[in-house]
Amino acid sequence: MKIDIANLREEYTRGGLREEDLTDDPIILFRKWLEEAVESMAAEPNAMSLATISEDGTPNSRVVLLKEIGDRTIRFFTNYTSRKGKDLEINPFAAVSFWWPELERQVRMKGSIKKVSRHESDEYFKSRPRESQLGAWASSQSAEVDNREKLKEDYEKVSKQFKNTIIPTPEYWGGIDIYVNEIEFWQGRPSRLHDRILFTFERDEWSYKRLQP
Repeated sequence: MKIDIANLREEYTRGGLREEDLTDDPIILFRKWLEEAVESMAAEPNAMSLATISEDGTPNSRVVLLKEIGDRTIRFFTNYTSRKGKDLEINPFAAVSFWWPELERQVRMKGSIKKVSRHESDEYFKSRPRESQLGAWASSQSAEVDNREKLKEDYEKVSKQFKNTIIPTPEYWGGIDIYVNEIEFWQGRPSRLHDRILFTFERDEWSYKRLQP
């Protein structure tokens, strides 16, 4: 079946974003939107598209999971030797976006990054399912592998290595905080007259403006 991509579109009618709906701190509004995404039964509401810049100046994008929200930070965890980890080592800035079609909403953020402390990474690693802990040891994320069987063999090796023992956090694995300095809230509206509110953090305070859709 041939898909007519050019004519795939939705009419957004669920709501709007008024100035009176805003808060002085956009992180508070983001938390509210995320809670509403969870309540709407959105599939993986904490999934975010993470964009980084490689050494040659080209962009890379992939989906990761938001794991913590701070006063002005959002946190995810990764293998520091992965492509995203190497990108962020070279260019310590990132952009993310959340898309919740159930609510016809999108949030975009960007800012500088910093690795979290080893203690904080250890604490989160201990909370992960054991299978995920083993996976972190078995996979050299983003490196080439001959086939899936080799990956499964490596997983079995570390399973035996750590059998009946506490699995430590790999030195190459941990958290990354994005220090957010820009947040845009997007609410779909009819006739493509979408609501867009952009918050920027300058001189230790947030300010906002409305953007054309």
